[in-house]
Amino acid sequence: MTSWNEHNLGVIEQFRAKGGRDGARPLLLLTTTGAKSGRPHTTPLMYLADGDRFAVIASKGGAANHPDWYWNLVANPSVRVEVGGESFETQARVAEPEERDRLFALQAERYPFFAGYQKKVKRRIPVVVLQRRTRQSP
Repeated sequence: MTSWNEHNLGVIEQFRAKGGRDGARPLLLLTTTGAKSGRPHTTPLMYLADGDRFAVIASKGGAANHPDWYWNLVANPSVRVEVGGESFETQARVAEPEERDRLFALQAERYPFFAGYQKKVKRRIPVVVLQRRTRQSP
């Protein structure tokens, strides 16, 4: 297991132990279905609340390539979110260009390191919108 995976496992454990609260930065847990494995994968991510939706940035800390969780939700957009002590199903989608720019700018204003990540990579860092699924009547 890599040190990054170990770090994430520690963050996930602490997040759940504290009922979804983790310090000053807004954090959620995103559980995707592996694009290749079909297994669930949970990743802690900072988020931006946008009305009744959540936006997450696929920055991978400014790495040259997109994170695995991004490819997982592109392949399987039905994902689970844990935030603020709640857990629910959401539908994920990659933000359209104008929407992406607005959401990215809002998050980068609050947390300037996101802008730094974008400056250091050639790829356009995607923003993913997570919309809570509504329960349908039987």
